[in-house]
Amino acid sequence: MMKYLLMILGFSMLFSYKLVKMMNLLQNLFMIMIMLMFLNMSLSDNFKMLGYGMGLDILSFWMVILSIWVSFMMLMSSYSIEWNNYMEKMFIFIIMFMMLLLLLTFSSMNLFMMYIYFESTLIPMLMLILGWGYQPERIQSGMYLLFYTLFMSLPMMLGIFYIYYNEKSLMIYLMINYNNMNIMLYWVMMLAFLVKMPMYLFHLWLPKAHVEAPVSGSMMLAGVMLKLGGYGILRIMPIMLNMKFMNFLIIMNSMLGGLIISLVCLIQVDMKSLIAYSSVVHMGLILSGMLTMFKWGFMGSLMMMIWHGLCSSGMFCLSGVLYERTQSRSLFINKGMMNFMPSMSMWWFMMSIINMSAPPSLNLLSEIMLICSLLSWSWILLFNLMMISFFSAVYMLYLYTYSQHGEFYSGKFSYFHNYVREFLLIIFHWFPLNILILKMDMFSF
Repeated sequence: MMKYLLMILGFSMLFSYKLVKMMNLLQNLFMIMIMLMFLNMSLSDNFKMLGYGMGLDILSFWMVILSIWVSFMMLMSSYSIEWNNYMEKMFIFIIMFMMLLLLLTFSSMNLFMMYIYFESTLIPMLMLILGWGYQPERIQSGMYLLFYTLFMSLPMMLGIFYIYYNEKSLMIYLMINYNNMNIMLYWVMMLAFLVKMPMYLFHLWLPKAHVEAPVSGSMMLAGVMLKLGGYGILRIMPIMLNMKFMNFLIIMNSMLGGLIISLVCLIQVDMKSLIAYSSVVHMGLILSGMLTMFKWGFMGSLMMMIWHGLCSSGMFCLSGVLYERTQSRSLFINKGMMNFMPSMSMWWFMMSIINMSAPPSLNLLSEIMLICSLLSWSWILLFNLMMISFFSAVYMLYLYTYSQHGEFYSGKFSYFHNYVREFLLIIFHWFPLNILILKMDMFSF
């Protein structure tokens, strides 16, 4: 694992040279990293590539691949920063710093080190929102993000110290036999990850952060940052086996919250806000699935995390493409886009149907697995799951038809049509979503 971290540090030494196409070079290097990662594929429950307190198992492997893939696409979506020469080197440095911290988080086998890196990812995210965000409200949304996460994370640190006091070790693979019978420990360990996911009632920072962040910030936030919560919960679940009777509170809250937020999506007039709220619904499903403690729940939640990371990131890219043209995220102004960008309209449709679980996307299988595990846990959730599935199709159709069809706003004048780069960017989101379903054994725990 260390060789990949050294590779990233080696990339950062390139900043001393005045290279003309820094972004192109880094994208190529990220693709090389992804190929090297696949050559060292780790698809078992056992940790591989051990050394320096780091290692990869199947869960870490997919999260690391997702982090590098999304970072690569962040650079591809941010060429306007290069064209306008808007602190380009600083922007690239922040992306690389964030990727380094994410790789350290996902590959750490020490619980305390994982916590440190988990909290450190806030810093580059905050810098992205404050430095390259669009509206003056970005300062308020940055504060929301910071204080929500930090306020709930401090108790977790005390919980980690408590575990170390009792166990004399914080290595994740040694904690499988730790018998926790402390309700307080359960909540302090879970809350930091529940806010990061975010769970319904702790989700208020998410729409604000998404709306104010630049396109690349939204991609990283939706693609990887929300997955930190799911990853952390899957990691600490073995410690919480004796406390699984508490899980029903979180499952009930997430199911009810998913239904309420689905209805909230239908009244949004801001494209980014609608996509951000739909993330809360999907995160509620992931959270409920993994807390059923069934194998299908774990596998379904891992698949849905990969799927959501790519699909949600792609939807934010598409809204960013429109924002660069019209300088507005409003659905009232971005109407009738089929007249202006007919080719991009097809990709809007492709990403929208993937978001509503159409075959042959990875989402279809992950949603089937999560629904099966939740109904095995309790058939009472049947109505909620029906409504969430139905409304997820409704709000995606609302977003697609409202933005692509209808009479376009007369204040829009002729502007540049699509770049090949933008099509390539959406294809990089779409292709893995429909290909990974052919190799499902790669996700089985």
